[in-house]
Amino acid sequence: MKAQVGTGRTNQKQRTRTAIVAAARELITTGADVTMPAIARAALVSEATAYRYFPDLPSLISEALAGAWPPPAEAFAPLGDCPDPVRRVAFACEFLLRGVLARQGAVRAMIAATVTRPDTAHARPGIRFGLIEHALLPLEGTLGATDPAALAQLKRDLALVVSAEALFTLTDLCRLGPDEAIASAVRTATTLTEAAVRAAG
Repeated sequence: MKAQVGTGRTNQKQRTRTAIVAAARELITTGADVTMPAIARAALVSEATAYRYFPDLPSLISEALAGAWPPPAEAFAPLGDCPDPVRRVAFACEFLLRGVLARQGAVRAMIAATVTRPDTAHARPGIRFGLIEHALLPLEGTLGATDPAALAQLKRDLALVVSAEALFTLTDLCRLGPDEAIASAVRTATTLTEAAVRAAG
């Protein structure tokens, strides 16, 4: 009997956790602000219950977003075997920023939470880094071989531009529309890449 009660409680806890994650995913897809109170309401649990399962908002968002982004190789499928690093970087930048726009409530919440609590930054998925690495694969045998420090610097430079932070700077502070903001970021990213390719040549 005790074993059955224990199993029942375990199952109930799993159902509650699943409901909280599902509610977070649903809220993320709407583009609305993502907060713990809003997620708890959607999951039909108290905010205190939500915090018992997830210690903070970043950890919940991280789990809710798991699997939402395809791996870089899959994301780059539309480019086929394109060897042009400039074109690949442009693709990576637009792919990331359009994905951010589609999930911006969650992305903004994640940035806000981890800025005030840097110790939680590990919960951020870091999608940009995988995309940048994949975009620059054609340079591994050229710039990466002759000047690995320059390639590493290019990756850091692109991490500033191929980012949600750059997108929100352009939309919120520069007052650009989404498409204009993405075009501006893509232009900057490709300019950086072109300069590195010229230096390598």
